[in-house]
Amino acid sequence: MPYVCLLLSGAALLVNGLAILGHLPRRDAAVLGLVVGTVQLALGAVVLSLGGAAGAAPTAAGILLFGLTYTYGGLDTLLDLGSKGLGWFCGMVAFVAVLLAFFWLHADPLLAVLWLAWAVLWGFMFASLALGRSGLDHFMGWALVLASQVTATVPAFLGMAGLWPHSAQVAAGAAGLLGLLFLAAGVLARRRTAGEWRAADKPGTLAALPRDARR
Repeated sequence: MPYVCLLLSGAALLVNGLAILGHLPRRDAAVLGLVVGTVQLALGAVVLSLGGAAGAAPTAAGILLFGLTYTYGGLDTLLDLGSKGLGWFCGMVAFVAVLLAFFWLHADPLLAVLWLAWAVLWGFMFASLALGRSGLDHFMGWALVLASQVTATVPAFLGMAGLWPHSAQVAAGAAGLLGLLFLAAGVLARRRTAGEWRAADKPGTLAALPRDARR
């Protein structure tokens, strides 16, 4: 079940990233978020009911935090709640993600690296939504698009195939790859921002005016 939740997260993060970048309507991403979040909350409750299994509680906690994020995000968009509360919730999730990374560090180094990457993603959501740093939206959108598949979709398939790696070397390689992806997201976001400002220098264009990426 955790691997199925990872697979669903890969889809939700990718679609939300594309929506932030303006490639599809935010309401579309919101509907997917509600569906994915509801499924993950149900699966998380099932995992939590297996309390005797090793690692069941922290695994369920992670699934529930993801499910709550997608559900809350979907409702925030569809009900026009303003995103402030969602942003502070994302900040709490980012903090817990760091704690979960330390929890899994010895037992599962790759999962620890993934939780650190998710802490970064949720931390940027907190900065954008709670602190009003909308200038980070382009970076956040690209980071979600690029990192979603590496942190969720690919690991999900590895787990379902029984090929989940437990070596520190693989975890170190994943950390390096994710660092490069976040760097690439920053480069792509900067190029887009520079392109908008160049377009604004042309008469009759409004390209550089801020666009609400959350709707």
